[in-house]
Amino acid sequence: MLAKLIAGDGRFDATLSLAGRTSSPRPQPLPTRVGGFGGAEGLARFLVSQRIDVAIDATHPYADQISANAVAACNATAIPLVSIVRPAWQAEVGDRWRVVNDANEAAEALGPTPLRVFLGLGRLDLHAFAPASQHHYIARTIDPPQQKELPADIRFLQARGPFDLADEIRLLREEKIAIMVSRNSGGTATYAKIAAARVLGLPVVMIARPQKATGHVAHGAEAAIAWLERRSHDAGPSPRGV
Repeated sequence: MLAKLIAGDGRFDATLSLAGRTSSPRPQPLPTRVGGFGGAEGLARFLVSQRIDVAIDATHPYADQISANAVAACNATAIPLVSIVRPAWQAEVGDRWRVVNDANEAAEALGPTPLRVFLGLGRLDLHAFAPASQHHYIARTIDPPQQKELPADIRFLQARGPFDLADEIRLLREEKIAIMVSRNSGGTATYAKIAAARVLGLPVVMIARPQKATGHVAHGAEAAIAWLERRSHDAGPSPRGV
């Protein structure tokens, strides 16, 4: 959304940076680089070499390391940083959430009795469920997992959101899911699974968000653009590097 809002706006000369976690990301309407920077120092060197005026952290709510690097790099270079903080989901009437701190606690929270478990938390933390081998897991990921250690009884569904509520209800019913594990990603793209669990009365083990370092907080892409517009107006007519 942020890339679409910036693309074609002559006030900004923007580059989109992707971490490279997804093998086939959706094409974006901005010049795009893929891969890490080499920590906070490498990011600082990149910002200076590219004559960046403003940085925007639009990373996933659970990508705490890159956010920490962004704050450190921008502090070191005196480059303003905007952090898009997507509001977390809030439990509603009918939700049966058990909130845990991380994937290891989530695996323990499933308990000793064998269950059919839907893992809707991406692929990076799947290894945490390997010790809880008594369960049957259905894991939905964009790309295949790369970990060597995975639960013995696991099946993968490769799909990319957004997902439809009716389809999510159908999936959970057909797979006879007894419990769901999810991260509190916020937003609408994957919320249908949470609503489906509510409709079906299924418990959800919800992995809490890490505490992320931030710059100026913007609650969405539009708010980040509004902040850029104010800075662009104050700085003058030349395009600003973002």
